[in-house]
Amino acid sequence: DPRGLYTCQIEDKKKKLQVHYRMCQNCIEVDAATISGIVVADVVATVLLAVAVYCVTGHNRGHMSRGEGGTALLAAHRWG
Repeated sequence: DPRGLYTCQIEDKKKKLQVHYRMCQNCIEVDAATISGIVVADVVATVLLAVAVYCVTGHNRGHMSRGEGGTALLAAHRWG
């Protein structure tokens, strides 16, 4: 454990140095290839998710939009 107060003495001069040392026991080293792989995988997953959302919501053929048919529903509600 390198923590502590160190003293260096040269001739009649003394200098003190306080050392704080913190060690991560659960840390892992990640190299550049791993980081780039994670970034590429994240971009690919985002693109696939965007395509999936487009495919699910982008092809609303045969469905009325919010504005269409609203008056008919309102009229049916008043008389029904």
